[in-house]
Amino acid sequence: MALKPEPKAPFLSVQYALRVLESVSTHGDGVTAARISRETGLPTGHLAPLLLTLRREGYVEQIADGAYVVGPSLLELGSGTARRRALKAKLQQTLVQLRDSVGAAVYVSRYVDGEIRVTQVADGPRTPAVNEWVDFRSAAHASAIGKCLLTQLDRNGRRDHMSRHRIARLTSRTITSEKVLFSKLDSQPATVPVLDLQEYAVGTVCAAVPLTAGSSAGCLALSLPIEHAHRLRAAADTLNRRAAPVLLSLSL
Repeated sequence: MALKPEPKAPFLSVQYALRVLESVSTHGDGVTAARISRETGLPTGHLAPLLLTLRREGYVEQIADGAYVVGPSLLELGSGTARRRALKAKLQQTLVQLRDSVGAAVYVSRYVDGEIRVTQVADGPRTPAVNEWVDFRSAAHASAIGKCLLTQLDRNGRRDHMSRHRIARLTSRTITSEKVLFSKLDSQPATVPVLDLQEYAVGTVCAAVPLTAGSSAGCLALSLPIEHAHRLRAAADTLNRRAAPVLLSLSL
């Protein structure tokens, strides 16, 4: 399976963030924004909002003289088991904040060893997770999560997946033609959320945006009950804008 080329956003933001963290981590006594700009080559206009995001996520801190130092979130990322626990906890915290921001259950999913895996979920009494009435692994053609992951595979990767998980009609809105499905995946803009309008389950609408970290495809998704369908577009746009901190947690 080969991944298609990464879209530009939020991936460039994460690449820039990693450069900034490298710069900050090499200056134990603190480093100014001006010096970070020189070392990374990032214009100050792009650097300012990026530093604000990194401060909000706890990866850097600003000390009394205005310089930046490594923050607690970055310090927690040691190595081995402790690092994995810290990353998972940090990612869950980010997902909970995002859940509260969009007013919907949110999910992180990865495409691993040819299968769809939902790795983390943030839901609650007011933001219930979708009822997985059909295993997500068998519903890539219908769910926002599945379609978003399939868009990140090349055509051979998609064919391989569909050969192992045959298309089935789950609702009256489900696409059951592989040709039509692949055509829609090919025409999906990389920076626009993938939608599921009751294709997977009657009574639920969903949206997903890509999170390609390293060599595996991933996505960030949300689900809403049909009575809140009028909020889907706005929630999906927020999901897209807020994807960078999630991708950063996956990339560290």
